[in-house]
Parts: sequence; structure tokens; C-alpha cells
Amino acid sequence: MLCGVAGSWAEAQTDPFQRTAPAQVAPNLRNTSPGASYPAATAKAPVASSPASTAGAIFGNPRTSSDGSQTRVVFDLAPGVNYTLAPTFGGLRLDVQGARVLPAVSAPLGASVSEYRAGGGQVTLVTPFPLSLTDGWRASEATVASGARVLILEFGPTLSGGASPALRAVVHTSVPASTPAVTLALTAPVNSTLADQLPPGDAVPPPPRGSLPPPAPALPDHDTEKPSALAGQAQGAAQAGALLGAPRVGKNPGLTRVVLDLPPGAAYRLVPTGVALRVEVTGVSAAALAGQNISPEVRAWRYEPTAGGVNVTLLTGTPLTGRSGWRAQLVPPLEGSDRSRLAIDFSPALADLTPLKPGERVVAAVPPLQTMRGTALLASFATMVQPRVVIDPGHGGRDPGAVGSITEKQVTLDVALRVRDLLRAAGVDAVLTRDSDRELHPDKTTDLSMRAAMGTPGTQLFLSIHVNSMPPQNALRGYGVETWWNPNHPLSSNFAALIEKNVVSVTGAFPQGLKSGRSLAVLRNSRIPAALVEIGYTSHPVDGLNLKDNNYLDRVALGIAQGIREALMTGTTASGAVLGAAK
Repeated sequence: MLCGVAGSWAEAQTDPFQRTAPAQVAPNLRNTSPGASYPAATAKAPVASSPASTAGAIFGNPRTSSDGSQTRVVFDLAPGVNYTLAPTFGGLRLDVQGARVLPAVSAPLGASVSEYRAGGGQVTLVTPFPLSLTDGWRASEATVASGARVLILEFGPTLSGGASPALRAVVHTSVPASTPAVTLALTAPVNSTLADQLPPGDAVPPPPRGSLPPPAPALPDHDTEKPSALAGQAQGAAQAGALLGAPRVGKNPGLTRVVLDLPPGAAYRLVPTGVALRVEVTGVSAAALAGQNISPEVRAWRYEPTAGGVNVTLLTGTPLTGRSGWRAQLVPPLEGSDRSRLAIDFSPALADLTPLKPGERVVAAVPPLQTMRGTALLASFATMVQPRVVIDPGHGGRDPGAVGSITEKQVTLDVALRVRDLLRAAGVDAVLTRDSDRELHPDKTTDLSMRAAMGTPGTQLFLSIHVNSMPPQNALRGYGVETWWNPNHPLSSNFAALIEKNVVSVTGAFPQGLKSGRSLAVLRNSRIPAALVEIGYTSHPVDGLNLKDNNYLDRVALGIAQGIREALMTGTTASGAVLGAAK
């Protein structure tokens, strides 16, 4: 039964304290017997409303009936009320003008309408199956015996027809009539108009085979699941007066390797210092040496003799932390040599690939959200519901997204499923725009609109997950995490900042920061706080390896889930409700 209660019927009750709505039955239409099909609408498509005709008009509190798997929903239409119909992957959305939409959230209205959400000029009828322009629903208008107009919506998994001929003008698909449909295949280009509505990486065509830089080389016998040891000692007995020679440097696309040949018994300690790594070596002697303009990853190196050895400073120019931006491995001597090799790799794209501990694979519980259901003063009551968020794995089906070390559509779905599981375990109603390898619609513009439309009234947050890319000639310039927002909602920038902060904190990935320079279709069409996070670059020789690493994807998912939780707890949401202190 619908929980939103209209004052029009509440005021007519004999007992003003009656809490239940009248029985919901199909309207008695002219020339129509109960249970018969409704006639085609005779009214024209809604016309512009006038102030006189819509003063005090309301929209909502529909009547419903069911027949097996089919559900019928009927709305009364006040004179001059405008509306549009938008079939989406998750149901039918009505955008209403000329009347106040009664806020309401309901339990199922029938077998084919699993939820009713209304408010803010919008009504969404959630269906357990996707709708297309013609399948899964029918819509028509009719005139009842009193002369009033009604909108009749029917839903069912086997229904077809869509809007009646009289209503086709009000069906909204977000596809401009002058724009041809764009079906993305593996090698299909994106037209320039659509490219301006996508993140920059989405407009990069799949690179020719072999055109991207090769993956960065691994350190010998290095276990990426273990953090680099911050201290160690070369094997063998110490030798008095042993000299440390100048470092050897190996240059690879996107990564530079520096090797220090340590005499037997020499000890070392690694100290990240912002934009440099200091290697404190004891048990050796060295001259005051220096080198400049080594590579894009290592700007310079310098030897500073100390009383017990030498400090080697390796200047990177990009941030280093204790677990990102570099990695190190002490390698045994080659045959015929007594010198152990301290190999240190530098790349701003090197992230934390160590596995999460069991206690870290959880997100703290999120308390339920209190909502008010009903509209009449005496019929309103509070109820507790799980906060609802929508997670959008970018691309899918015939649209692969970015192609390089990985295929974007596969990684975004993988991460989204991990995020969903973390949030559901924490008490969040996490909904995916897709849970398998498919697109929502063969037309890209419609697909994006359908994703954004899932941010229905009552949903708190919308997050789209993507993978970035650069063309081969610029592949080394793109790495790290960046988060996009559009001014579709006052809190979208705050939400994006929380996602960026948490993902970078958990992964150690290079922070590219917040972006808002493009009007992204999947964000600007959302009515709730929305953001889009790019979790790495498939075109980069180091970042691409991150995206293939299960531990990195675990960390990305945890960072996203923690960012969403922090937004929910601090009121950075559609409702603005503060659920508690973020932990």
C-alpha cells in the first residue's frame, strides 16, 4: 500500500484519525467494464499549464491494481499539468510540472512495481525488470465519468507497446533528434558532440596493437604483496675501507631503476622524505658525488659522506610515501661478485599492492536513515530505512571503454561488485546500474541518461567508476586517481573530494585531484550528489599493472566504500541527514 497520503482523501474521512487509505481500485472509465483494457487516450499530449489552472494542484497518491504479473497504476491529472515519461533500466520516471508532487516512498505496489518514490517534481516507479521504449510497460490517458483526465500506466515483463500514439511526444530519451545513434564497438570512434560529454579517457580510441609502452619490469624475486624493507644489510663480512661506487641507472618507459652495489656487510636504511628518497648507508666510504637530469622519474642524485658511511639522496620531484612512488629489493650478488645490489624503482604510478588484512576488509556500520512517510499532518510517520546509493560500473556490453593493459568494462564491474558487497555488509542499500557485462542501451547517449536516472528520489548518492586512458604518444603522462564532479547538486564537489581522499589514502595512488572542466552526461543529469572516479590509467606501463593486481582493486573498492560511508555519516547526501560521526 502506498505510504504517501494525500490530503484530498484524508480530509474526506469520517474519522480524521483513520490511518489507512481507501481500497485502491481501477477507475470506472467511460465505456469500460472492470478488468477490461483501457481505451486509447483521447487527450492530446499535455499542454502548457496556466497559473489559474494549476494553483494548488497536486500529483501523486495513485490508485493501483494487479492482475497476475501485471500491475496498473493510475494518476489523476489536474488541468494543465505537464509531464514527461522516461523508461530506464530500473523503471519509469515521470518528471512533473504544473503541480506539486506529493513526497512518498512505498512498499511494492504489485508484482511488477517493486517500489514507488516521489518528490522534488519527480516520480519513479521501480520495476524488477528493465524497460525499453516499447517493452515492459504501456501508458495512455483517458477520461473518467466525472470528466477528469487520468494517466494509466501498466507494467509487466511480457507487456509491450510503450506510450500510446497520443503520448509519444512526452516520452523522454535524452537523444536529440538531430544526433544519430552511436553504438560503441571495440573500434568504433566516438562522435565529437558526445566526446565533450564524456571523461577525457573515454574519447581515446583503442590503441593499435603494440603501440603502448611495454609493462614496467619487475624487480628480481620481488614479492609485490610485501612492502619494501626499509632497512637491510648486504651479505658477507664487512670490509674495512670498502668504497661505494656511483649508482647505476636503468631507464624504462614510466619507470627508472637505480642500483647501488653494496660491499659485503654494508647496512642501509631507506627514508622517504616527500619528494626524495634518502638511503643511509653505513660500513662504506664514498666521495661527494652528484648527478643531474637523470630521467623523468629521478631528477638528480647526491652522495653526502658521513662519519660512518654515506647518505645517498635520490630526488624524484613527485611525492613519495612509505608505500608508494617507489619500491626496493636487495638482490644477492651475481656469480663472481661479492657485491649485493640494492635495486630501487621509481615511478609516481607505483601504488600500494600489499594485501589488506582481514580486519581491514570491512566498512564500519552505517545507521539507518529516518524518513517521513505520508503528507497529511496526522497521517505522517517516521520510518527507518537503509540509505540507498547507486554505483555505476562504466561501460559494458558492446562498449568496452578504455583498452590497454586491461579492458575498462571488466575492471569497473569487478570493483563495483566489491564496493557493493562492502556497503551492503555495512547496512547500505547499494544498487548497481549493471551487474553483468552489458550496456543499458545500444545508443550511448541514452545509456548514460538511463544510468543517471537511477538516482531516483530517496537515493542519497550516485558514483560512477571508470578507468582512464591516454593515446600512445602521451601514455606516460597519465597515471593515478582523479575524481570528477559537475554542479548538478550543491554537495557534488564535497562528495567527490571524499571519494578522492579515501581512495588515495587506501591505495597510495598518485592524486590527480578533483576535476570539473567537462559537463559529463552521467553526472549533470543526476539530481543527487554525484561523482565519477577514474581509478587508474590502463595506458600507463606501471598504472596498467596496478589495474591487473587483485590487491590494488581490493584497496580501490575499500577506499570508495569508505568515501561513501563518510559522505553518508556527515550529511554529504541528497537528504542532508547526518547519520553520525565518520570513523
